[in-house]
Amino acid sequence: MILTQKETMLLQDLKTQEQVCIEKYNQYAERANDPKLSQLLRTISSAEQQHLSTLEQMEKGTVPAMGGGQKQPFQPPASAPASAISPQGKQQDAYLCQDLLATEKHVSSVYNTGIFEFKDAGMRDALNHIQKEEQEHGKKLYDYMSQNGMY
Repeated sequence: MILTQKETMLLQDLKTQEQVCIEKYNQYAERANDPKLSQLLRTISSAEQQHLSTLEQMEKGTVPAMGGGQKQPFQPPASAPASAISPQGKQQDAYLCQDLLATEKHVSSVYNTGIFEFKDAGMRDALNHIQKEEQEHGKKLYDYMSQNGMY
């Protein structure tokens, strides 16, 4: 499939957004004080890497087949015992989560624009699938924050 110039530019922008997400999640996983938060961020980083790979396929004109596998209900990870994380450490973790949640909100809106700009239904479906996963990432962050008194 041949993409329009606008579609190509949108994919390039989305790829940049995913690269930023991957870098942020990896860096923040290293900085997190709660090992469960670090684990959550690494898991989301891996999903962001999959998004980047999908966008690279799309940029080559390939309409990816998006699996509709069964989703496991999200169980918020239990945090480390309160005594194990200092108040400053918890405050830092809260900042990391707030920044990542804001990032997910932005990325989801960029995908929303892309969905309306692609002529091919398969491409739109792929972008919609990724957008839903971005929203799930935001939900996981929110759930973690809520469980740990950060929201």
